[in-house]
Amino acid sequence: MFAARLVSDGWFGVGSPEELGGQGGGLLELALAAEELARAAAPSGAWLASVLTIPALAEAPEIASAVLEDGQFAAFVAEAGRPLDLPRGLEFDGSKLHGTVPSVLGAGGARWLLAPAQTPDGLALFVVESNADGVLLSDRSLLDRTRDAADVRFEGVSGRRLDVDAAAVLVDAALRSAVLVAAGSLGAAGCLLDLAVDYSLQRKQFGVPIGSFQAVKHAAATMLVSVESSRSIAYFAAASVDLGGDESALHAATAKAQVTAAGREVVDTALTMHGAIGYTWEHDLQLFYKRAKLDAELFGSARTWNERLADALPLLPAG
Repeated sequence: MFAARLVSDGWFGVGSPEELGGQGGGLLELALAAEELARAAAPSGAWLASVLTIPALAEAPEIASAVLEDGQFAAFVAEAGRPLDLPRGLEFDGSKLHGTVPSVLGAGGARWLLAPAQTPDGLALFVVESNADGVLLSDRSLLDRTRDAADVRFEGVSGRRLDVDAAAVLVDAALRSAVLVAAGSLGAAGCLLDLAVDYSLQRKQFGVPIGSFQAVKHAAATMLVSVESSRSIAYFAAASVDLGGDESALHAATAKAQVTAAGREVVDTALTMHGAIGYTWEHDLQLFYKRAKLDAELFGSARTWNERLADALPLLPAG
């Protein structure tokens, strides 16, 4: 129901081509949307899953238009904990799709599933209707209730093969997902900074607000530095990937690794500043805490993306 509201309010059209029914713009606009949705802890798993599929669905414009205009969502059949360009679990035997992929983001509410599968002639991308014969979906409960996932099993499923370079599509989707998850982590961290500072001015110890204590000031200042530096990284990476520069993959990897790691540190500091009340479900902090923790692992951990950085950067002699 909330995803339908995002469609009616125009969030699904952000950053998507006008000829497909979108509002125009690019990845930077999508990053700004991801940041704001995260600041509000909005249930946006279907939104993220769908906007990542739009470039691939350019080969199926009627489906892309339905995703943008009617809220008939789409999702990549890929493990939420792995980069999108590392697909596994599905095979195409020449006529049918087979295999299982666990923890697919947004799959539970998706009308269409974009399935990367190994075929006799290499990797290919198929569009499958989620209610097709042989498609089995099992909801997967996440600690972060603002997003959803499901295990997807194909038991001899027919699909429409897209005339695209599947490997290139998945590389692009992986970079876009890295940027958008980083932007979401930035949004959650920014809101947590505001919550922590506001709380430090309300809670009193020894007759004065705890925000007057030097240790609390230092903690808040460190959070501010993390948030502002993360903003620069995320925005720059979005612009770089959109332009398709030679180092855009490095910039996306930096955003995913550094911004989500910083977000995880910010939520830990915010929890410390709140004390016991921060552990309760009655306080909004728990929503952002769980969201930031998932962001750190979603579509690849910081370690995974740091390893990509290490592999791509040249070795220089010392001295």
